[in-house]
Amino acid sequence: MFYLVARFVLRPLFWLVFRPRVRGRGNVPAEGAFIIASNHLSFIDSMVIPLSAPRRVHYLAKAEYFTGSGVGGWLTRTLFGALGAMPVERETHRAAQAALDTALGVLRQGEGFGIYPEGTRSRDGRLARGKTGVAWLALTAGCPVVPVAVTGTDRIQPVGSRWPRPHRFSVVFGEPLTFPEHAGRAGNGRARREVTDRIMEAIADLSGQEKAGWGVPREVG
Repeated sequence: MFYLVARFVLRPLFWLVFRPRVRGRGNVPAEGAFIIASNHLSFIDSMVIPLSAPRRVHYLAKAEYFTGSGVGGWLTRTLFGALGAMPVERETHRAAQAALDTALGVLRQGEGFGIYPEGTRSRDGRLARGKTGVAWLALTAGCPVVPVAVTGTDRIQPVGSRWPRPHRFSVVFGEPLTFPEHAGRAGNGRARREVTDRIMEAIADLSGQEKAGWGVPREVG
């Protein structure tokens, strides 16, 4: 029910206030599991992408967003739940792998999962080299990855800003990527790096962002 509220109430409000430009929605598979891999400019990206996608997209969110009290806590839980967010403890032991295991559960149910391969929001507008967790997820689940580029969301809610402000944004869904040549190689570091770099190149092509730190090896995350 809350998901329907998000689609038929929140989405029109977003369109009215922010007047987004959305392209490539047909690139999201009509059925079966898929991964949305996007650049990350603002906290609000995790609202913008699910409201722009033609199918439900789950994201991980800090567990604190689901434990608040009073009316404010209820509203936050309701909003995040409606948008497909799933609580995760980020500071616990083995939190990164636990997050990937949660995402894998979503994909094995044939649903969509959204991930930011950079691992954090960009503070300077550049695109960081991706962590290889997205490749592990794609190769383990054996599902396509849809590269996505968001622009303008950093003007809606810049890093450090508490409240959003009206500004136009755009979302571009790229053609889905598959990696049959690396099937069954989720445990191979070289394969994960190659897959991750292909995904990030596709995101860079869509977003037009300058690359930052792509010559420095990154660990799985």
